[in-house]
Amino acid sequence: MDGTPLEWPEGLTRVPYWIYQRGDVYADEQKRVFQGPCWSYLCLEAEVPNSGDWRATAIGDAPVVVARGENGVVRAFENRCAHRGSLICIDEAGKGAKQFACVYHAWTYDLAGSLTGVAFKNGVKGKGGMSPDFKMSDHGPRKLKVETIDGMVFGAFDAGAPALRDYLGAEIVSRIARVFRGRKPVVLARYTQALPNNWKLYVENVKDSYHASILHLFFTTFELNRLSQTGAIIVDESGGHHVSYSQIARGRTGNAEYSEQAIRSDSDYKLADPSLLHGFAEYDDGVTLQILTVFPTFVLQQIQNCVATRQVVPRGPDAADLNWTILGFEDDTPDERRARLKQANLVGPAGYISMEDGCVGGFVRRGVEGAPDASEVLEMGGREAVGSESRVTEASIRGFWKAYRARMGM
Repeated sequence: MDGTPLEWPEGLTRVPYWIYQRGDVYADEQKRVFQGPCWSYLCLEAEVPNSGDWRATAIGDAPVVVARGENGVVRAFENRCAHRGSLICIDEAGKGAKQFACVYHAWTYDLAGSLTGVAFKNGVKGKGGMSPDFKMSDHGPRKLKVETIDGMVFGAFDAGAPALRDYLGAEIVSRIARVFRGRKPVVLARYTQALPNNWKLYVENVKDSYHASILHLFFTTFELNRLSQTGAIIVDESGGHHVSYSQIARGRTGNAEYSEQAIRSDSDYKLADPSLLHGFAEYDDGVTLQILTVFPTFVLQQIQNCVATRQVVPRGPDAADLNWTILGFEDDTPDERRARLKQANLVGPAGYISMEDGCVGGFVRRGVEGAPDASEVLEMGGREAVGSESRVTEASIRGFWKAYRARMGM
């Protein structure tokens, strides 16, 4: 299938299934999206709080190191030795490093990723070694453009990427600020979930407000998210970033509408321990659920008091990793911290809400394997990629494909 002409139907309402399957498309994504002028989430500043602290992360296929230098500046560079291509950092994180040394041949790098030493550069006993014209300044891993927002570190391989806040736009910036409210985040938990599907299927899923209270039995049963609740969808002008939000309205809101659909998410299950959902008033606007995405692969969630970042990392055409970081804030009271930890059971690979998302992408992958030339249908809520007061829409998914096609030249 690779190498045959790429034919995409007109408009934003049809997506050919080969887009999830082709190796040549996946390779082109690495160049145009992940190493193009797009900003990707790397980690939290709180994960590298002091000089010499570092964390390994990734942008697309490219492994990346984020490190805080002696001057307090956070920098990022490709986790690839300039000598023979080995990983420079083989652990997930570290503290107090003065330099980095490749385990293979001990080439060393400073905290900014610049090559500072080559073992036996001058040979032994006057023999061997590098050629006299070898200059360490000419060699080293690629360095990223780095900017931060509300304690989150973003990076871009392309030096021509716009300023991060310009890339996000004022509305997305304000919705990020709404979650953090100037507070310093702390990491409560981290875990990685292996997804059996192409990375774009998960991005579609998290932008899909239509599925949330249909697929997720827990959401609807305990009235955390129903399409009949007050809420809306925001889609930025590029289409690539979005926000979906809603407010809990207790009392079986919209119960009749759900019963009429005869869907699995209409149930009478009860919680043996209702305190799981006992939270605290954290946001003055009354919004109890906000899902925000940044093109291509970043998610910021607020589900009641459960705040988390999600980072999607492609692992080939048929697999991806989903890195979850569950957050609290420095000024949390003990009761608030306890509520956040309890509500963290809602999400993640075994979360009461999120566990279905971990397998449904695999169901799609298996379902379309024999039909690469067929297409999915994205007509719920219209044909455009614009915001909506209704969450019974696929507008933000259409927005993703608008941004994706523009970046890929399709």
